[in-house]
Amino acid sequence: MRDIRREEDELSKRAARSAERITKIKESEAELFRQLAQLRLDPAMQGELNDRISSAEAKARDMLKAHALDMGKAEKAMNDLDEARSGQIEKRNAAVALLDAQLKKLQQLTAGLTATLASDASFQAKKAETEELDRVAEQSMRKTELAEADREGKGRPYRSDPLFMYLWDAGYGTSGYKAGNLTRYFDRMIADLIRFQKARPNYAMLNEIPLRLREHAERQEALVQKAEAELAALEMSAVDAAGGRPIRDAIAAAQAEIVVLDGEILATEDKRDAAASALHALAEGKHPAFENASTELAAALGREDIQTLLASARLTRTGQDDTIVAQIDEARTRLREEDEESRDWRERLKTLAARRRELEDIQWEFKKQRFDDPTSSFKEDRLVGDLLDQFLRGGISAASYWDQWRRSQNWAAGSEWGAGYKSTRQTRTSKMPNNPWPPSGGGFNWPDGSFGGGGGNKSKPSGGFGGGWGGSSSGGGGFSRPRTGSSGTRKSGGFKTGGGF
Repeated sequence: MRDIRREEDELSKRAARSAERITKIKESEAELFRQLAQLRLDPAMQGELNDRISSAEAKARDMLKAHALDMGKAEKAMNDLDEARSGQIEKRNAAVALLDAQLKKLQQLTAGLTATLASDASFQAKKAETEELDRVAEQSMRKTELAEADREGKGRPYRSDPLFMYLWDAGYGTSGYKAGNLTRYFDRMIADLIRFQKARPNYAMLNEIPLRLREHAERQEALVQKAEAELAALEMSAVDAAGGRPIRDAIAAAQAEIVVLDGEILATEDKRDAAASALHALAEGKHPAFENASTELAAALGREDIQTLLASARLTRTGQDDTIVAQIDEARTRLREEDEESRDWRERLKTLAARRRELEDIQWEFKKQRFDDPTSSFKEDRLVGDLLDQFLRGGISAASYWDQWRRSQNWAAGSEWGAGYKSTRQTRTSKMPNNPWPPSGGGFNWPDGSFGGGGGNKSKPSGGFGGGWGGSSSGGGGFSRPRTGSSGTRKSGGFKTGGGF
């Protein structure tokens, strides 16, 4: 990101200098035409042409000065925002370091509580109840999914029959059926033809069973989440009794500070993005007044009488004419070369700006999904080597590059409480409300970590690709990073640790 921003700044300066050089080359060309007019035109025509060119030159010269001042202001604004962002990141790093220290204290404190809770009858009873509710919820969800699969597969022949679906949509055979006598007559004929009265209850049952099972599964999910929250409360009470409340408060304060700082960093990045866009526009000479002055000068040099003057000079063979014409040709050659180089820089600038924004999106997803958590690791070293180079060169898309991070990421194993309650539900506990903090990376996994989840766990709630804390991620093409004009603030649904983004 630093390299991209640095190169963006350098290219902006080069493009700005190129725009200024193009205008100065046009000024030089104007001066050459003035000299040519003195040699070939009568005084009256010289005066008219000189006034026209001089007016355009004066406007261009004034705009060059104003343009240089505007560029200086825009560059200073960028530097100020970079300094502000650096300061915010330093504060975030300090908050993260404090958070990590408090988490380690909590880990040390809770290391000796396993035996205490293992002998606590109320905790063990609640743990057994939670495990049983978890098992029932898992079975209910499996039955629901099977019924929904049946509805999709077995219902296809019904849905593909246009006559059946016509009668079904009309509510034929139900109290909701509304039709005139003639329509009823023909509908009855169709129903008899396709044996609708026999097929309708089968299709209705095929649709109804999954709905009822889904309602039951959701009730079971609510029960198990309630039990998990109660089990978590017992664990937290044990920690508080052992003197952990001040540590928990310090953790909560550090988390809150990180969330605030993330919002401030986001706002600063958005301001910098806007400042970069303004700087790019200036660098490309897109300021309306600058464009107008440059266009006027170009128009003055492109008038028919000017071109006629040049053509006439080419036809005669005098030393002075030939020298001036050669200088005009040289200026126009330099102008074309400068314009081509400027276009190349502008294209590179657009590409860099797009890459920067995509990397900002990836950084945002990285933190939102808590991949900078101390318990997070990545098995693919090429993510910050070959794959990063491929992304920056346009070989792979931002979505593909982010998906490589997701598939490489893993969570460290956590120690277990007692017998080690571990949710078996596909939804796990990621929808659980009032999640106070993430796993501490060792001896104490809170509700979102399923109370001592055992080995490396890829299904740890990670925020969802663009979806808050709603479950597993997907490698879709969109990113959820809010930018100015959408929400303007980070909505992470949880805390983040580690990292220096």
